[in-house]
Amino acid sequence: MKAVLFNLGYFMKEAYKTIRLNLLSNIFSFIGTVLIFFIFALVITGWNISGRLVSMLKEEAEISAYFDDYNLDEDGKAGLLKRIEETEGVLEVNLVSREEAYTRMENVLGNEAGILELFDDNPFEEYIEIRIHLDETERITDSIKNIPGIEYVRDNREILSRIEGMVKTLNMAVYLVTAAVGITTVIIISHMIRQGIYENRFQINTLQLLGASNSFINFPFLIAGFLMVLGGGILASVLIVIAINMGFGQLSGTIPFIPLPPRNELIEHVVVVIMAASAVLGLGGSIFGLSSIKEDTEH
Repeated sequence: MKAVLFNLGYFMKEAYKTIRLNLLSNIFSFIGTVLIFFIFALVITGWNISGRLVSMLKEEAEISAYFDDYNLDEDGKAGLLKRIEETEGVLEVNLVSREEAYTRMENVLGNEAGILELFDDNPFEEYIEIRIHLDETERITDSIKNIPGIEYVRDNREILSRIEGMVKTLNMAVYLVTAAVGITTVIIISHMIRQGIYENRFQINTLQLLGASNSFINFPFLIAGFLMVLGGGILASVLIVIAINMGFGQLSGTIPFIPLPPRNELIEHVVVVIMAASAVLGLGGSIFGLSSIKEDTEH
């Protein structure tokens, strides 16, 4: 550690020379790294917002239970509600009257609500609205069907399945993009390191003849790769902060019903992920590139 600190000035100077030696190529590599991390940051941001929306939808997952309201008095309905509330996995139970069901359908139909006036009487039945844990839909539905007095349960299985599909799709997209970012970054940086090693192969051979250790020779290349990726992560973080601030202003004004996470919390989460990823990938890519130093210096 003392040797590293003592020679840090030399290492930084050599790292700068390594970057400057193929300046144009390294500039394009740096721009590519920034774009990769910016795209990654966009995906993380979208995943965070979408995940919050999906979580809200999961919390609002509902099934509807119907009963013979003509054969049940108010006490019977109250007892039925209590039995359903006691079912494991049920979050909330509400009794929806015929009038409320009619009003809800009017709101759903909007301009087409006039079609309801064709009915002489209210065509809707009183029913029980039940909020549940999405992951336990099938078990809860079966339990409620077996409660005496329940005639039919509408489980909205298709809608709930789509919500589950959204969760899986979002998770898969994040995993794929994360893998793509990692592989691409490692390839870019390892190529830069290998190119720097090749351009400096005569100097490296001289240092080896003078007795310099491999760690002493490798360290400037490791620093160069690490700083390139870390710099890309920093610039990508700045860009994503600007994008989030702009996006929040537009979304909150045009689509107010989207449950956006707190802006500062979102920015902090994304920046931490990007900086951590850039540090890890910068170090990993540099080490991967340095693993070929023996092969390159032999030619």
